[in-house]
Amino acid sequence: MTIDVMPAKILKKKKRKPVRYKTITITITARQKKSLVNFCKSRRTTPAKIIKKAIRPLMSDYADLKVNPNSEKVNQLQLF
Repeated sequence: MTIDVMPAKILKKKKRKPVRYKTITITITARQKKSLVNFCKSRRTTPAKIIKKAIRPLMSDYADLKVNPNSEKVNQLQLF
């Protein structure tokens, strides 16, 4: 008594879309830089990871937000 089994299909993995990174420059004082470096040394991490972790909760919900820059406030005085 033999049971014939069909060979399983081998699925190809879909290639991931590459992540595009953008550069942002900020200016900080020498004291802030020293504080950031000391904080990173104590946590054994890098300044970039600390900054990203700090701003992640603020930026997570705004990627698809539609902003209307021409909206006037209700109490805006219209002169023209």
